[in-house]
Amino acid sequence: MANIRKSKSAAASLFIFIVVAALLLNIGLMVITQINAFFDRKVEQLNDPHVTIMMNQASYHSNFREFTANQPGVTETEEEKSINIDMAKFIFGDGELSSSVIIFNADAKRRMGPLKLVEKRKPSSTNEIFVPYSFKTSGGYELGDNFTITYQDKKYEYRIGGFFETTMMGTNNIGVMKFMLPEPSYLKLVDELDHQSEGMVLSVMTEDQTQSSKLKNDLIKEFQQSTEETNSYIEGLDVELVKSVNTLTINIVATILVAFAAIIVLVSLIVIKFRVSNSIEDGMANIGVLKAIGYTSRQILASIILQFILIAFSASVAGIALSYILMPFFGGIISSLSGLIWHQTVDIMINLVSIFLVTFSVVVVTLLSAIRVRRILPVAALRGGIQTHSFRKNYFPLEKAKGSLHFLLAIKSMLAHAKQNVMILLIMIALTFASIFSVVLYYNIASDKTAFVNLFGAEPANIYIAVKPDADTKGLLSNIEQMDHVRKVNIFDLIETRIDGQTVYTNVTDHYDQLENNIVYEGRQPKFENEISISWVVSSQINKGIGDTVEVEFGNEAGSYLVTGISQSIGNSGQVAALTMGGMQQLRSDYKGSTLYVYLDGISNNDFIKNVHEQYGDIIIETLDIDENIESQTGMYTAAVFAVMLMVLAITVLVVVMILYLVIKTMIIKRKKEFGVMKAIGYSTIQLMNQISISFLPVIITGVVIGGLLGYFFTNPMLSILLSSAGVKRLDFIIHVPIILMICAGIFILANIVSMIVSRRIKKISAYGLIAE
Repeated sequence: MANIRKSKSAAASLFIFIVVAALLLNIGLMVITQINAFFDRKVEQLNDPHVTIMMNQASYHSNFREFTANQPGVTETEEEKSINIDMAKFIFGDGELSSSVIIFNADAKRRMGPLKLVEKRKPSSTNEIFVPYSFKTSGGYELGDNFTITYQDKKYEYRIGGFFETTMMGTNNIGVMKFMLPEPSYLKLVDELDHQSEGMVLSVMTEDQTQSSKLKNDLIKEFQQSTEETNSYIEGLDVELVKSVNTLTINIVATILVAFAAIIVLVSLIVIKFRVSNSIEDGMANIGVLKAIGYTSRQILASIILQFILIAFSASVAGIALSYILMPFFGGIISSLSGLIWHQTVDIMINLVSIFLVTFSVVVVTLLSAIRVRRILPVAALRGGIQTHSFRKNYFPLEKAKGSLHFLLAIKSMLAHAKQNVMILLIMIALTFASIFSVVLYYNIASDKTAFVNLFGAEPANIYIAVKPDADTKGLLSNIEQMDHVRKVNIFDLIETRIDGQTVYTNVTDHYDQLENNIVYEGRQPKFENEISISWVVSSQINKGIGDTVEVEFGNEAGSYLVTGISQSIGNSGQVAALTMGGMQQLRSDYKGSTLYVYLDGISNNDFIKNVHEQYGDIIIETLDIDENIESQTGMYTAAVFAVMLMVLAITVLVVVMILYLVIKTMIIKRKKEFGVMKAIGYSTIQLMNQISISFLPVIITGVVIGGLLGYFFTNPMLSILLSSAGVKRLDFIIHVPIILMICAGIFILANIVSMIVSRRIKKISAYGLIAE
């Protein structure tokens, strides 16, 4: 306690570092360990199905439900009529979102996925609609707001009557969203739409939800084989797929928090090593006295260690308490990403783990730093640690060295305090790297989204055009190519196939070399009709790679293909592959493609959509502004990453300020007599302040430069490791050198300003005051 009272500011700064570290570590560990259980609890609370199969009524056979009920592990089934809209448009967040929509009758009785409103408008209106909770957290809607669904160029207008939670179709990153209409509005919409929109939904509950993915694949395969219409609409979702998609970004944010907590712990440990070394040097005479009167090295060591244990333990407890206060803020991020209300529970085990990790690290470093006490003899300690031969080489002797006197004195000071400068160097490297990492992440998600969107396997065209089944797709492609401002047009379909028994989302196009997003990182995309590329996720599942042959099934047909490349994608849980048009025609000879991707130059997307509808509207099912759709879908990620970036930058500023304050204050106290003498012989306060600032200059510059280089070369590899579980092997986020230079310059300027401000303490030192003491 005496040591803590003696250096209150140093103890306070260390306390704050450990509070921040424990806070971030506890939040990160709680989210990582609780998110899967949280999602599973929500599935149970909402009684949501483990598997959902969606199809049009024409494809539905009366024996489907009976067949499903007889499958091993199935405990309950339920069928329900619905409205299935394959491509609806509505405003979501900052743009117009296009998504498949399943609309249910809100008044129908159902056991699985019943309507449970978390907010409801009073009084009710005649044209209200109930939407998922994500429309409130990410979509920007409130109760009573107007909500317009656009489908086949017709607008259907409603008012938000309530928000409900759902795990299965509640977010915009699944590809299909769930709405509910009161019965009168539902029946009215059924009458207004064509028969193709009349759908059926088969919901399934299982004993073990981890088997839901296999059950979904088996059911879809069976239903497709039982359906006579080859173009029938059958899609499925399973709870494991939805959980992995919804928790992906949350886990990434939590992992970044834990990683940054580790950096702060590292900073704290470096500070502790510095503090222990200083404490031993400053209290050398006291240690000698204690040893001389009979105290053992173990007792002296215990007092030093206990000092930091008290600080670390109390700061860890404070950090954990603060984490629960701030958890609602992170709970809001989780809700915006998952569309589910996060209810924080106290996790004693994680709290104890956080306290143990921080305190144990502190004890180990303190012990290693203070162990030198055992080697100090009482006579040497009483002499202040001066040995019989305590001489150091005099670098830059003033009578011989060339250069400004102030600069030479500053360099001599820097060399004399090598240990503290190594500490500052390491801290500057870590903080600069963390700052660059967070800013690069934010820039690629919020500003230039190209690399981020490419991770999902999306092709960055401007316009998506869905063509009617009986239309001449290649003829339409040729005609659109001739239109003004069209740079190029590609057929680019996404279909569902089975590869060696695994359900895989497969791209089909004529010319992969014309695509702007090449997701293959090893080998190449297919060129010939007997070739295929598969993602590394699929490759690991079927244990096959480049040069191997796989069996591809589509409908009732199958064929063998040679693997020519391994790709990566976050989209569709990494379950992706690619075939050529010729390769697809091996499985279905009449296949001609149904989707065009158009790349524009010099015209707005809306103007082009208007032009193409005027000329070819009779053979087009739907058009989509891809740029606006991407803007809408990525909005929720932007807010989460922005919060992380601000937190990292704020903590960086705090650590830089406190570290320099601690070091410079300690230096001034230790060199008080020296500065007093220098003032007495004529040095001004500003000259001494500049000497201190210059002495830190090489260390800060070196730390910032090394941190900047690490950020430039290792940000992408680090992010690749973080995203590897999501299907990413190679990352090419844009890293702008000007941004890195701005961050480095900002940290450098901040460090110099802080060093000058803290150095003003020299003003209070005077020769008269030292004599009076």
